[in-house]
Amino acid sequence: MRGPHLIHNWRKAWRMLSVQAMAVAGAVQAAWAVLPDDMKTTVPPTLVQWLTLVLLALGIGGRVIDQPKTKG
Repeated sequence: MRGPHLIHNWRKAWRMLSVQAMAVAGAVQAAWAVLPDDMKTTVPPTLVQWLTLVLLALGIGGRVIDQPKTKG
């Protein structure tokens, strides 16, 4: 049984919508985690949750669409 292998254009992965969306989703969650509690009261927690879910959905969508910037 073979282990996981990199995709052929892994050096251009940063250009992929899926990678960008998931990186932003991770950044949103990391920023929320370190945000002081008094500042968290100004932003509804459901907004952060929905924003993260939308970004992850975009990441899934970005994985299945053709992205010309990653070719060549």
